[in-house]
This record gives sequence, C-alpha cells and structure tokens, in this order.
Amino acid sequence: QVKVVESGGGLVQAGGSLRLSCAASGNTGSFNDMAWYRQAPGKQRELVATITSAGSTNYPDSVKGRFTISTDNAKNTGYLQMNSLKPEDTGVYYCNCRFRRLGHLYGYWGQGTQVTVSS
Repeated sequence: QVKVVESGGGLVQAGGSLRLSCAASGNTGSFNDMAWYRQAPGKQRELVATITSAGSTNYPDSVKGRFTISTDNAKNTGYLQMNSLKPEDTGVYYCNCRFRRLGHLYGYWGQGTQVTVSS
C-alpha cells in the first residue's frame, strides 16, 4: 500500500509564506510526477503546480512567480513553497503523486492540508 501525507498548512497573514510537504511511503515504485491542487469552499479543485521526474515544472498564472514546487526523490517527498500569499490562496491543498510500477502508472492522493490566508 502507498500512503501520501501532506503537512505544513496553517494560518498566515497576507504577504506571508508557507511551505507544504507531501510525503509518500510504501511500495511506491518509480516516481513519475507530482501535482499540488487546492480547493476553496464552494469551488472546484484547481491545479496549482506540477513537477515531472525530470524536474520540469508548470504553474497557472494565478500562482506563477509566487509558488515553487520541488521534490526530493530520494525521500519520496515533495514540497510547495508559497510566498506572497493572498487571501484568495485560502483552501485545502492536496498532493497527487504518480508512480510507475511494472509498466503501469498509479496515482495517489493525500488527505489535504488547510491553508488560510488572512487579510
């Protein structure tokens, strides 16, 4: 079994920073890619960052220049550094990790971590 756990959320004032972590454990296989999503109350889940095993990253315009995704593949851990936070960044942040085993791709979600940005 593979378990994915996010941590690092909390309450921060606008302009502040947070660093989220996403740790995968178990029989993961080879890391393929990771994505961070967020979901605000009453809104759909939206993608905020992706990273591939080659280190290629992608961000939507809403967070570009403020958020940075990274991974420590040796530790099966990913991070989301969030700077210059805005109240609209508030939401539950979820990590999705994908691993390859025996030629198949498997994706796993964490339980989410709450980020609240006060104005």
